[in-house]
Amino acid sequence: MLGIHEIWLFILSGVLLNITPGPDSVYVIGRSMQMGWRGGAAAAFGISCGCFFHVAGAAIGLSALLMASSTAFSVLKLVGAAYLVVTGLQMLWSRPVLTAVRDQGERSSLRRVFLQGVFTNALNPKVALFFLAFLPQFVAADAPHKPLAFLMLGLIFISTGTLWCLVLAAFAARAANRLRQSEGAIAWINRALGGLFIYLGVRVAMLETR
Repeated sequence: MLGIHEIWLFILSGVLLNITPGPDSVYVIGRSMQMGWRGGAAAAFGISCGCFFHVAGAAIGLSALLMASSTAFSVLKLVGAAYLVVTGLQMLWSRPVLTAVRDQGERSSLRRVFLQGVFTNALNPKVALFFLAFLPQFVAADAPHKPLAFLMLGLIFISTGTLWCLVLAAFAARAANRLRQSEGAIAWINRALGGLFIYLGVRVAMLETR
């Protein structure tokens, strides 16, 4: 009805793309080691929400606008790069906090981790262009409801990615139960995550329109 074809190939391709190690996986693993499973889950759901912005954008044509307009692409690119670099620097300068913190402080940290995951993906134009290039391959050219087809495929892709990230979070958190009791180890995790954000910010800043 929606004009989607070869959905089995789409699901297989999406799973393979999701399990390929990348910045999202590193972020989820790092937060899981730092804050436990809840930290990794917050990161995973934040990443998924950020991806949904681009799926919706592809469905209503915003991603096409980013590809067609160099000004819109440049603005989003610079805002995203600045956010990532500033976040990375904050993490490099942050002081380690052990897991024995007050509940309110932990809830605040989880909220911050979630929002970082959202903005990291939502402000990355490379993610928008990926969905614009990937989703149309599985929708017929004469499909009567292309926006709904894009949304359906995007939600499938996001769902498999979220499940994979939650699995990563569980394994990483279990392996790091003892590690999280060391402030020195947490400091190194902060530095690794901060370096990752700065690296991503530089990569986003260097993106060029196609």
